[in-house]
Amino acid sequence: MPDLPWFVYAMLLAPLGLLLVAAVVKTWQAREARSWPQAPVKVVRSVAEVREVRVPDSDRKEGYRLESRNFANVTYEYSVGGRKLSCNRISIGEDLGNFEVAEKLAKYPAGSIVTVYYNPRHPDQAVLERDLPKGLWGCLGIGTAIVLGIVFGSAFGLSQAYAYLAHHIGRPDLAGLVVGFGAFGLLIALMGYAVLRQASKAARWPVVPGTIRLSGIEHYLEASEPGERRGTEIFGKRVTYTYRYQNVSYTNECARVAAGTQSGSDEMLQKLMSRYQHGATVEVRVNPDNPAEATLDTSGPVRIAWVLWGIAAIFAALALFVATRGG
Repeated sequence: MPDLPWFVYAMLLAPLGLLLVAAVVKTWQAREARSWPQAPVKVVRSVAEVREVRVPDSDRKEGYRLESRNFANVTYEYSVGGRKLSCNRISIGEDLGNFEVAEKLAKYPAGSIVTVYYNPRHPDQAVLERDLPKGLWGCLGIGTAIVLGIVFGSAFGLSQAYAYLAHHIGRPDLAGLVVGFGAFGLLIALMGYAVLRQASKAARWPVVPGTIRLSGIEHYLEASEPGERRGTEIFGKRVTYTYRYQNVSYTNECARVAAGTQSGSDEMLQKLMSRYQHGATVEVRVNPDNPAEATLDTSGPVRIAWVLWGIAAIFAALALFVATRGG
């Protein structure tokens, strides 16, 4: 095992640990739901809707920002002990939005009779699907093995690279710097490849018409720096677009502008709106496998990929320079 500080491994493995804890909790909830009573119910509403979801954002005082996401609102009514209840939760798993919206609406159309499972201790808690996705733990097991292999394999590889360079460059004391520059360069290059690959896929997505929408003023405080009593006051706006794909309506965000003053925000917005006018019709490329995912511009990610490759080349040049320095 490479001799790295424990907190390095903790930082790398923390996301995996949180994912496994969440899977354990959901598995326990699914097992508990197996004993819940069931009853036939009628779906009274089945439509796509946009909800504001909190997304972590360390740059803001509140620690989060609001993001518009698409959900399937399947509302059903049922009675327990003479009490009429209403719920719109579909499954035990958490619905984070922008996933299988059309599939859920097609599976549970308005007016259909379905089976509901409700918590006898808290009848207002109910679901239409009480089982977790098949193969969940198998996928998590494979994913865990891959993550562990990448983390420890990379650490071992970097350690071996350091040992090799320490004996083959003119300045052995700079071997760690060479490894660091090289690793960062490789990581950024791989990110650029992933961005370009996604852009290539998006360029082949079907095109549908969409409409640009402009949000109202967004007002918030930035997270304060150490020693500051109050963060900077920020004014911003969001530019979104709506579109329909296979008779389902969706909304996505294409830009967000913000500045320290309202006039500054308006000035930045004017520059942006020269490209996207409020109410204008635009061409939207929609992912047919997940229609909640869409884009207006496939050339932007290509430029980003080239920028990332340029940064990777700089790191590679730095690694080469340090490796040959004093050789």
